[in-house]
Amino acid sequence: MNSDKCILIVDDDEDILTAGQLLLKRHFGTVVTCNRPEHIPQAMAERTFDAILLDMNFSPGASSGEQGFVWLQRIRDIDPDAVVVVITAHAGVDIAVEAMKHGATDFIAKPWHNEKVVATLSAAVQLRHSRSEASRLKRSNQLLVEAAGGAGQNLLGNSPAMAAVHSMIRRTAPTDANVLILGENGTGKELVARELHQQSLRRGNVFMSVDLGSVSATLFESELFGHHKGAFTGAGKDRIGRLVAASGGTLFLDEIGNIPLHLQAKLLTVLEQRQVTPLGSNQAIAIDVRVVAATNLSREALNDGEKFRQDLLFRLNTVEITLPPLRQRAEDIPEIAIHYARLYARKYRKPEKSFSAAALSAARAYTWPGNVRALRHAVERAVILSEGKQFETADLQLDSVPAGGESFAGNIGRAAGSAATHSATGPAAGDLHLESMEKRLVQAALQRHSYNISKAAKDLGLTRAALYRRMEKYGF
Repeated sequence: MNSDKCILIVDDDEDILTAGQLLLKRHFGTVVTCNRPEHIPQAMAERTFDAILLDMNFSPGASSGEQGFVWLQRIRDIDPDAVVVVITAHAGVDIAVEAMKHGATDFIAKPWHNEKVVATLSAAVQLRHSRSEASRLKRSNQLLVEAAGGAGQNLLGNSPAMAAVHSMIRRTAPTDANVLILGENGTGKELVARELHQQSLRRGNVFMSVDLGSVSATLFESELFGHHKGAFTGAGKDRIGRLVAASGGTLFLDEIGNIPLHLQAKLLTVLEQRQVTPLGSNQAIAIDVRVVAATNLSREALNDGEKFRQDLLFRLNTVEITLPPLRQRAEDIPEIAIHYARLYARKYRKPEKSFSAAALSAARAYTWPGNVRALRHAVERAVILSEGKQFETADLQLDSVPAGGESFAGNIGRAAGSAATHSATGPAAGDLHLESMEKRLVQAALQRHSYNISKAAKDLGLTRAALYRRMEKYGF
């Protein structure tokens, strides 16, 4: 089992080195001996040792262990994960204990028992493996944290409305205050949450996002609190909850308004007590997590105690940030459109193009019911399909906006009524095109429910995921 492991023995007694090598080479792949401690740095530079057996005294008659302490520190300076087992005389147990306080893993007393030496070094090798694995996982986790924090989109816009948002983020991020983000779908609530995390003292730890709109009520507790094997039918193994997994970092709870009232009470208890009990367990786990929540519900709807617990609302919105819809910051539209045009040109290996003045003017005049998400999809589609030297208005495929502020839902309603009238007299071929009809229905449902994805999906008889796919397909 240890045939690939490497052991270093450091002792000025040649008899000890010979005896140790003869004993250990039967149990470990490589055994290196060293009779002068000053050679330790060179030996460690040449290879990585799974365990180091270090004598505490190297001068004749020495018994204080001072030299051993010096070299123990040097070894740990060279390799902080090094596993060191010290060698001492029976009378030097106090020295061995002190060495363990300074980072040694264990000790072996002279004269030693062979079985004790092999068992101690086998345990030391296992500890080294665990330390190496933990370091590897820590490095991997750090890379994942950096990638997750840096690979997202930017929170774009310098309009007065967005300047206020950036100011709120700058003042709030360094604290651990819970934040509630309000705004329509597509305004960039998750981007605000990520920016809060990146500017916080927790930025070196995980940012975890949970879309509560896609988590069923039956799985809510398992998803957030975790469960033990056998806690319910289908729980075949232990599962760590998101609240525990995000401990030390930031947990973003999107679509918080979709949680049923009875589950809101359970979430409130966890946030107040700062500990969570997995399903099937009686043992509470302490958590250290900053909660950032978001919803597309209006402030009036949140204040309705029949829809949302007011005590939970108070717990979540220590600080409240409201994101303006894109139509209220039209001056940001050119910057956002240009940013995504460059982004998608690189993604699809297309030449970078500018927007014509007419295209930018049309984009600024459009109401963008899907907000930044809709603009992003329109630009992506334009990058893929445009054949001109510039992006023109037609490339954005903007739906016509009725004059006089008439709602798009009203326009769709008239279109549907018109289609019904035509059906009695023989409809035109385009009126019954399935994709066109589906697109109009999706738009109408989204508009009717103010782009509340959950309600629109329910109205259409679709899952949220299915509705998102159709929104992606039609560029909403």
